[in-house]
Amino acid sequence: MNSINKYQTLIIGLAVLLGILIGQNSSIGNYAEYLIVPFLMIMLFGIFLNIPIKNLLKSFSNLKFFSANIGINFIWTPLFAYGLGRLWLQNEPSLWIGFVMLMVTPCTDWYLIFTGTAKGNTSLSASILPLNLILQIILLPIYLLLFFGKTGSVDSTILFESIILVLLVPFVLAQATRYVSKQLKNSRFINNKFSPFFERSQVIFLGLAIMAMFASQGDYLTNNLEVVLILFIPLLIFFIGNFFISRFMSSLLKFNYEDSASLNLTTLARNSPISLAIAITAFPNDPLVALALVIGPLIELPILALVSQILLQIRKRRMIKE
Repeated sequence: MNSINKYQTLIIGLAVLLGILIGQNSSIGNYAEYLIVPFLMIMLFGIFLNIPIKNLLKSFSNLKFFSANIGINFIWTPLFAYGLGRLWLQNEPSLWIGFVMLMVTPCTDWYLIFTGTAKGNTSLSASILPLNLILQIILLPIYLLLFFGKTGSVDSTILFESIILVLLVPFVLAQATRYVSKQLKNSRFINNKFSPFFERSQVIFLGLAIMAMFASQGDYLTNNLEVVLILFIPLLIFFIGNFFISRFMSSLLKFNYEDSASLNLTTLARNSPISLAIAITAFPNDPLVALALVIGPLIELPILALVSQILLQIRKRRMIKE
């Protein structure tokens, strides 16, 4: 994570406030909605451009870590998130959908900085990144259809159209850019200038998309800000539960401290940009779904910072014992 992304919580918070202020002008708010998807597509293009898909096979090199990651992120977590939503959000179906969308998409960027802070195995965490990205793109619509499709809350046609628009198009463009640059022997420009620019700018484009979203739905969203309190308890329980599940799995598989810290943060950090991009295009008339995904990081990032400090204390105690 670059220095700008360290301030993601602050940037998202400012984007929310600016969006609400701008949205008070109805003439601006009416046009703001047309900017949301383009900003998200540019941001996702930058994410895909900086993810080494060619290193996908490295994800399988550590079979124990690979198995624990897949088991927690893509089997346990969807069921846990759905169960928490059923307990706390059953009367708020839009927030329930947004909550599940956030929880079932593992992070593909900022978790690395927290892993580094906690002195975890960042190389191992980075190796699992492409696999997590591909699996969440494939499985997210399946989870939504499985959990909510029968209730009529999810339109499968719109869902898959949104995935093609906001995920597949940026992904293909990013890979095509890398391929063409290699053919033109211009990879130095891509690696030294182009990719770093998009890496630094990801959180800026995310902030612009969030600002546009709040500007387009300013009045509606300001009347529903109590969702922060509604989401706080299930979010907190999710992070506490997954922390202890990953600690248990690390102990069961006899991971060293570095690998266990990596598993902790890989299974805690969530991917709000990707799930937000899908939510905005798949549920354009239901802003509460997207609102849940915006609120998530405001709670998640401070928790990740706290977890990294807890892990450092665990590391310190282990070193004293040894």
